[in-house]
Amino acid sequence: MAEENIIFVGKKPTMNYVLAIVTQFNNAETNRIVIKARGKAISKAVDIAEITKHKFVQSIKYESIKLDTEVLEGEKGTSNVSSIEIVLAK
Repeated sequence: MAEENIIFVGKKPTMNYVLAIVTQFNNAETNRIVIKARGKAISKAVDIAEITKHKFVQSIKYESIKLDTEVLEGEKGTSNVSSIEIVLAK
């Protein structure tokens, strides 16, 4: 299997991520894409997965969805940040 394709969701517009996923799925070697997000970007990650699945690549399935809490070191000590990992597969 080719190297796992991971999309980290950040501040870019939603459709930029959707386009990146659609482009990767159109590549014959790509069968799985992992969408990762933390904190406030989680809702955007869900939107990206749903838009991709319903409007662009109807054949993909949700292989897994993992929720987690990550401990981040910051200037004010440690803080807990929620994270999500959505795996889309052909």
